[in-house]
Amino acid sequence: MADNIENNPTNLDFYKKKNKEEMKYQVVTFALMIFFTLVAFSMVAFGDFGTQFVIPVILLLAGVQVAFQLYYFMHMSHKGHGMPALMLWSGVFVAVLTIAAMVTIVWW
Repeated sequence: MADNIENNPTNLDFYKKKNKEEMKYQVVTFALMIFFTLVAFSMVAFGDFGTQFVIPVILLLAGVQVAFQLYYFMHMSHKGHGMPALMLWSGVFVAVLTIAAMVTIVWW
């Protein structure tokens, strides 16, 4: 059992470094998401921007936050998550297609 991960200092150092790097990415991503939220709230609170500008920007920031949530916090960036990622993005595709179809029906 000498090749066990806990007994091998090289592997332990590798995993510590990897976990530290991943935690750094999560903290930076969380800070960016808080910043995006503050930007969205401030755009609405100050009210100096028109709704034609505010709504698309808020939707764009929300889309970026969803991507951050999926990629970093749901660990979709890791290897071995191909099938869950495929199912998730397939669901997103179906949802977008359904919304587009309903909007098209209502507008026409």
